[in-house]
Amino acid sequence: MKWAIPQLSKYRQNGMPVDQYAQLDGVKSRNSEIRHITPVHVEGFCTFGAEQMNCHFRVTGELTLPCARTWEDVTFPIDFETDEIFRWGEMAGKDENDNIHPVSGDVIDVTPVLEELILLEIPMQVYKEDAKVIQPKNDSWSFLTEDELEQQSEKDEQKVDPRLADLAKYFDQTD
Repeated sequence: MKWAIPQLSKYRQNGMPVDQYAQLDGVKSRNSEIRHITPVHVEGFCTFGAEQMNCHFRVTGELTLPCARTWEDVTFPIDFETDEIFRWGEMAGKDENDNIHPVSGDVIDVTPVLEELILLEIPMQVYKEDAKVIQPKNDSWSFLTEDELEQQSEKDEQKVDPRLADLAKYFDQTD
């Protein structure tokens, strides 16, 4: 999504409504876990000042990410709102606020900003709803649920180590 600054002057009085779809395949190269991204629907409204554009966007779409348990595809919906400021001219780059983006040249490119916002929305782990919990076992280790751990600790408390059985009898004696 790119807009030429001279062409935006016609929207200075009433603002500019935004209702577009953008294909943001660049996020897949920036995050290797993203397997697919649908065209992202961007709707909102932009207002203009002498050397800046204020935009309120609502971004919706879907990502395909790997399940943390099974590595199968999981569809993850994205839906967020954001307010962004694009500034050009003498004031571009003077303010170090996170949501002020300096514009170099005569074209405002919103695509990198949208890609960055989508990358921030991706959770650390995604789980498929019907994913089975894998319980691996090995000779050296095993996986236990909390209930199994409680049952095992109850059994361990009842057992007495045969090497310490005589010691237990020593404490039972009364002087």
